[in-house]
Amino acid sequence: MSFAATFAPVSASADAVTDTAADAPATDGSACPAAPAAHGSPLAVLGRDVRVPLVTGGEVTYAALDYAASAPALQRVWDDIAAYAPYYGSVHRGAGYLSQLSTELFEQSRQAVAEFLGCREGDQVVFTRATTDSLNLLSAVLPAGTRVFVFETEHHASLLPWRSHDVTYLDAPRSPEQAVATLESALHGAPAGPKLVCVTGASNVTGEVWPVRELARAAHRHGARIVLDAAQLAPHRPVDLGELEVDWVALSGHKLYAPFGAGVLAGRADWLREAEPYLAGGGASRRVERRTDGGVDVEWHTNAARHEAGSPNVIGAYALASACRALTEAGFDSLVAREEELLAKLRAGLADVPEVTVLSLFGEGADQVGVLSFVVEGWNSSHFAAALSAEHGIGVRDGLFCAHPLLRTLLGQQGDTPGECGAPEAAPGERSLNAIRVSFGAGTPDEHVDRFVAAVRQLVRDGARWNYRTEDGRCVPQDVAA
Repeated sequence: MSFAATFAPVSASADAVTDTAADAPATDGSACPAAPAAHGSPLAVLGRDVRVPLVTGGEVTYAALDYAASAPALQRVWDDIAAYAPYYGSVHRGAGYLSQLSTELFEQSRQAVAEFLGCREGDQVVFTRATTDSLNLLSAVLPAGTRVFVFETEHHASLLPWRSHDVTYLDAPRSPEQAVATLESALHGAPAGPKLVCVTGASNVTGEVWPVRELARAAHRHGARIVLDAAQLAPHRPVDLGELEVDWVALSGHKLYAPFGAGVLAGRADWLREAEPYLAGGGASRRVERRTDGGVDVEWHTNAARHEAGSPNVIGAYALASACRALTEAGFDSLVAREEELLAKLRAGLADVPEVTVLSLFGEGADQVGVLSFVVEGWNSSHFAAALSAEHGIGVRDGLFCAHPLLRTLLGQQGDTPGECGAPEAAPGERSLNAIRVSFGAGTPDEHVDRFVAAVRQLVRDGARWNYRTEDGRCVPQDVAA
């Protein structure tokens, strides 16, 4: 029995879900494609018309420029979820109609993600909570004695999960070529045994794109496997396991325009199949029996269910799959071209402000997605970000972006003076370190980038128009104006 024609995704203007099967399209979303975006037009996202108050009076449309932390959900994704929500049921558990429908939807979502990532025959797609969860899962299934190689430039999600293994931390390279050479050298001198390389696809700090295929080939030349942290790459560029020649890829739905806390680990099945389950419980087990001595024997699944114990996040998986379809249908060529135009505008605008220093590993001309970090001479970064929000309605990120070793390498002695508004505590004799990050993507209007550049110029030229104080480690507006 097929449940593919039960419900229809609704349009943004609809206020009801179709409840008759006869006229409804397939649950895989194929009958309700997203309209391709015209070149130069952003995709429709939730929150695009949200108004926020300013401390100086009045309100403005919010400019969301913190996509690298969590991207807004695509309207298409939200509509698909709204259409499915009344049909929600337990997955892989029930005989009822809604349970069977939800199970079919969940497995169709797995297939959609596999297609989006170019999974090869035999690869598995395991649903997780996020990139962090995915990489901790992979860490848990590594064969005994595996040595892990990871650059200090990684986000903490891909830097920290390996600490129970033998880890070689590699220094930050200053060019893509140096990254490959550094890895080659480290692997050449490594002892025999299983080896894993973990590398980001695009930096969550600088936005710079790493030479993933070249690093994969270097790893394989030395008998190592490689996992790609695609959390920042997948929302901006196509990610294909076969083309990139990586063994696994990890990503997060909340950075891919999908809410509800779902992530993915996709790739080779052998280590996943041979290891103990990441979590023990219902769904991961195929058969459980009591032994005569009173113990318990368990036969675990060998497919993706082995590492998906418990009731799965079917809405999150469906949202992630919907985002994958929407981005594919919109076309990455168009999305990339538009993002490069916005990035060029942003870089040119900041270049006209001498007090701004843009952070970079690979230098001018490096390939980059829509993520850029900088510091401003004479400003603590938390103070600057607070003023952007409170006085201009612009949301950015400040701090160390869960990439502390990388920021220390990039900032060196350019840190903020201890004690300034919002400045993190520093050790005696040290300057506090933090920066400002602006990030955007498929839903960003040109006007948001224009407003941001204008706001930076105004703040540098005229200073903040409001007084700020430190509260719980953050810079916030005071109750009265300056």
